[in-house]
Amino acid sequence: MVKDPNKPRGKTSSYAYFVQTCREEHKKKHPGTSVNFAEFSKKCSEKWKSMGPKEKEKFEVMAKQDKKRYDEEMRSYVPPKGARRQKKKKDPNAPKRPPSAFFVFCSDHRQKIKSENPGISIGDIAKKLGDLWAKQSSKDKAPYEAKAGKLKEKYEKDMAAYRAKGGSAKSDGKKSGPGRPAGKKAAPAEEDDDDDDEEDDDEEEEDDDDDEDDDE
Repeated sequence: MVKDPNKPRGKTSSYAYFVQTCREEHKKKHPGTSVNFAEFSKKCSEKWKSMGPKEKEKFEVMAKQDKKRYDEEMRSYVPPKGARRQKKKKDPNAPKRPPSAFFVFCSDHRQKIKSENPGISIGDIAKKLGDLWAKQSSKDKAPYEAKAGKLKEKYEKDMAAYRAKGGSAKSDGKKSGPGRPAGKKAAPAEEDDDDDDEEDDDEEEEDDDDDEDDDE
């Protein structure tokens, strides 16, 4: 499907802004030198993991501002006539994306909210969880961020193994791996993240949320 050139540029994540800043600093310190992308990407990832919420704050603000820009542009965006968004076919054997710190927090507090509010809707549960998360201090959020970080590391290792095996299940004799796995090393350095991927990620997390409610 041909991408509409008039479609708003996708949202840029806080980590992508961080990598962009690292790249600019590297160019200033080492002008004219080539970069070993795999090594550079690894160093950026390690540095990001070691940073505290305070250090990450400016990048998160940049990401929020870009999301606001994207949302505003999307409100006035009119897709070409006949255009239809095609959902990417996902390989059932592909590693499942890890939950964010917020969703780890939700899994710990959802049942309590449900028990304290009998008959509450899924939407209201999500709203209460969001409000509760916003009230948490950086210290309170740290355990959930640490757990999410470990789950992300495992996911990245699983993705590396998955891609090494060909990146797809041969259910019909053809490779049908996911469009662009988030674990792909080139993704963080992209300034123009594919918004469709991010929307799919959000949908996956929402699906996980619903699944847990169904299980209960």
